[in-house]
Amino acid sequence: MPEGPEIRRAADRLAEAVVGEPLTSAWFAFPALKRHEKSLRGRIVESIVPHGKALLTRFDHGWTLYSHNQLYGVWTVAAAGARPETGRSLRVALETAERAILLYSASDVEMWRSDEIHRHPFLMKLGPDVLDPALDADAVRARLLDPRFSGRNLGALLLDQGFLAGMGNYLRSEVLFAARIRPERRPRDLDTAETAALARELLDIPRRSYATRGIESAEGMRREYLTDTPDAFRFAVFDRETLPCPACGAKIRRLEAGSRRLYLCPRCQR
Repeated sequence: MPEGPEIRRAADRLAEAVVGEPLTSAWFAFPALKRHEKSLRGRIVESIVPHGKALLTRFDHGWTLYSHNQLYGVWTVAAAGARPETGRSLRVALETAERAILLYSASDVEMWRSDEIHRHPFLMKLGPDVLDPALDADAVRARLLDPRFSGRNLGALLLDQGFLAGMGNYLRSEVLFAARIRPERRPRDLDTAETAALARELLDIPRRSYATRGIESAEGMRREYLTDTPDAFRFAVFDRETLPCPACGAKIRRLEAGSRRLYLCPRCQR
């Protein structure tokens, strides 16, 4: 499943294609949403923003489209009227005079009144988004020390969207390595310096990944790109089992934590 940085990059690309433009047509595969097709024609897409791994597409008549890609969903951008060749099932098509944004394979799609979308059951369970510019290290540190989270091992906690939305598996490995902390440890067992380091990396790693690395969908296909700059995000430990640690040269190890693979340096993360 794409993580927060990839979801936000996808939202940026969709927004660039259609935000500010009136819709010429709207189509939904789901019978419960068919009634919205006519009312969306001529409406302007005001914004497309993520919250965690959900996307919220807001229209100018007071309604918002909620979608979650889950494991198999993918949004793509195409020319108006075009439908890329794919074996996926089309679920949503929103078109302007020049561009179309198309959602394939997803099943978690709903329309909500914009002033009520915060009550969506999934959104209500989410913690603050790690890519929200308003979120700072002090707020993250406070969540680490919150009794709801402080007694849980970090390997599991960093995958809990109720703690911080937008975190995921590769981010978990990279954050713990950057903070030099083992996944078995709990927030309440960390000293002040370790807590500060973890809070800082929980923001810095996802934001650097978003700024310099991502997975986008082009014509229904995924492609990965990496900006070639000195500060570009690159995996230090994730998916690098037996390769040398970039900090100390020890062999990277793979563990299973929370039924997901996790990578660490046994020397740096004691």
